[in-house]
Amino acid sequence: MNVKSYIYLLCTLLFFSGCEEIIDVDLNQANPRIVIEAQLSDLNTTHQIRISKTVAFDEPISSTEVSDAVVLIRDDQGRTYSFQYVSNGTYVNNTNFTPTPGHTYSLHVLVDGELFESSCYMPPYVDVDSTGIVRENILGERYYFATFKFNDPPNVSNYYRYDLSLNDNEFRFSSVFQDKFNDGLYVTHQVSDLDADLQPGDFMTVRRYCIDEKVFDYWNEYQSTNPGSAAPGNPTSNISNNALGYFSVASAQEFRMQIIDMELDRLVDDPEL
Repeated sequence: MNVKSYIYLLCTLLFFSGCEEIIDVDLNQANPRIVIEAQLSDLNTTHQIRISKTVAFDEPISSTEVSDAVVLIRDDQGRTYSFQYVSNGTYVNNTNFTPTPGHTYSLHVLVDGELFESSCYMPPYVDVDSTGIVRENILGERYYFATFKFNDPPNVSNYYRYDLSLNDNEFRFSSVFQDKFNDGLYVTHQVSDLDADLQPGDFMTVRRYCIDEKVFDYWNEYQSTNPGSAAPGNPTSNISNNALGYFSVASAQEFRMQIIDMELDRLVDDPEL
């Protein structure tokens, strides 16, 4: 082997050896980040805010609780509501505080000397004209959807969020909508969990929220980038200081519906049968 060939072979080996070191990324070195989950509405007079920290990639848990934070909410009238630690990173306010539509609320969380803040406008609630359940066939599969029909207020931006509970289990985020393309029109929203095998007799309980734009952006990003994901990425937060999570104050209403076997109903109602 001549000198030039030897040098070429040596450089090639060094190159691939260098590539192996570059892609050997340590996923456990990222600094922990504060996660704040604050969803308030006029459905309740007692409210909870959960605060946690992210953990290293290979940890057996997804987060660790924060138990020593100072948590306050202020309204645009100068009133302050404090939240006290209970357990599992959860802080609760027990002063019969019911947020009022048309007002702006600010969140202030102090953790280890770092301040995390956010502001949220609580829009008025948009009433629903009618609700129901429809059955649709999608790619040969049968699905049930809760439907909401209403007049969208004209000349104002409106944003809607839906959480869903099936058969009285835990509420989970379902979907968000905006009126960008149907402002002022008569609108139908359909809400479901396409991963659930719903059957006649099952119950669907839906919480319908009217939310502000920044909260819509958070959940719309979640909805767009993590469809059906068990380990979602991190949507853009509306909380300062590089925190994860969101702060929402929304007007809301809860609806409970039962799925009825439509074919059986038609047989019962038909006098010829």
